[in-house]
Amino acid sequence: MNGTDPQTLAVYDAKAAEYSQIHHGDATAGRLDGFVATLPPGGAVLDLGCGPGWAAAAMRDAGMAVTAMDASREMAQVARARHGLDVRVASFSELDDVAAFDGVWAHFSLLHAPRDALPAHLAAIHRALRPDGQLYLVMKLGKGEGRDRLGRLYTYVSMDELRALLTGAGFRIEAEEVAPTMGFDGTPDDSGFIRARRD
Repeated sequence: MNGTDPQTLAVYDAKAAEYSQIHHGDATAGRLDGFVATLPPGGAVLDLGCGPGWAAAAMRDAGMAVTAMDASREMAQVARARHGLDVRVASFSELDDVAAFDGVWAHFSLLHAPRDALPAHLAAIHRALRPDGQLYLVMKLGKGEGRDRLGRLYTYVSMDELRALLTGAGFRIEAEEVAPTMGFDGTPDDSGFIRARRD
């Protein structure tokens, strides 16, 4: 896929079934519920980098009109098999919707994009959102880029950098949180959780 790191995509294709067994816990469910509560009832929402589809399915079950999108064909198949989701197989750079969504959920997905691509991806999300639409973005905190134990590429950011990227793309930050998280490869990190509104 355009702009997608081949090694990262290969890891997700190979481990899609295993990845789908992750239990995300009460804190993650609470964040997702809080995000949905900011959206209009029955609104349109994009799960960007949906993986095996757990969040897309939860938002659908909450009455939202959900579009699920992921670059991994194997993840898309798992999401279809487990949750009955019709996943759009596409990379971040292929997001070309205009004023189509009330919300975009980007939960540990954009962190796989190269740093220099983040402004363009956030601009595309801004275009895809309707006025006052909400973005929920989660990134791992740190410096530089690197690969984890599984070979996945990560771009690490500081909260200041994340705020600057979002405001530069035309978003107004409404809520933020820093919390410890555990990666699929067993590596602990701090992660930044930000909810921002499209101006």
